[in-house]
Amino acid sequence: MESTSQTSSKNQPIAAVLLSRAHDPEETKRILTEKIQQRPLFLCPSSPPPSDARAARRREREKKRLSRKKALKPKPLSANERRKLGLYDVPRSGQKYALFEPLHQLWLGYIREILGNEIHTGGEGAASKLTSADFHGAEVEVVRSGCVSRVGLKGIVIKDSRFTFEVVTRRNQRKLVPKEGTVFRIEVPLATGTATVEEGQSDVNKQQQQQTEAEQPKMIFEVHGEQFQFRSADRANKKFRSHFSKIL
Repeated sequence: MESTSQTSSKNQPIAAVLLSRAHDPEETKRILTEKIQQRPLFLCPSSPPPSDARAARRREREKKRLSRKKALKPKPLSANERRKLGLYDVPRSGQKYALFEPLHQLWLGYIREILGNEIHTGGEGAASKLTSADFHGAEVEVVRSGCVSRVGLKGIVIKDSRFTFEVVTRRNQRKLVPKEGTVFRIEVPLATGTATVEEGQSDVNKQQQQQTEAEQPKMIFEVHGEQFQFRSADRANKKFRSHFSKIL
């Protein structure tokens, strides 16, 4: 009898043997049949199969439409690809001071609007606004530099990168000025009625216009390039704190 019971238990699955130790034979049979042998296996419970052929065709069309839309969407260019295509380069024909004077006038209006009444008083409020401002179109002048030959260089900023200012001078020359070890001076006239110098004007008219601009009251501030080595987009979201600088 013992040998027959041992052979029958060996032929049974291990689940039935374990259940028989805790339940009676009828309960063991019921649990084995309902909970183990006939238990449904859901391969993808979150996505049940379509109820009919029409729903299946609709789902297939939607999947194809999404894949086609994703394939047609162009990928954004990387920084290396933009540099290779020359998107950041200014052609030699466009390196003229007169072409960027309207941009400079727009920047003057932009900076006056940002500063508001603090353009007359200055202070920490004006400094915090100037640090987060965009300097594309500003006319900067190098007043101090580790390289003596750069002192006195003046031009309109056409590119404000992380480590350099790219400017166009009045002699229609493009200069790349590093921010490190350089102090820039920027002048903002308080009056809004400044006019641009046209190419067809005589030398007398140009001199008179330069004299009137020199007599106008201005807000003059200096930018220390050592503390300004950020891209213009990064400066807009960065909070600067006043602290002692060893360079000053």
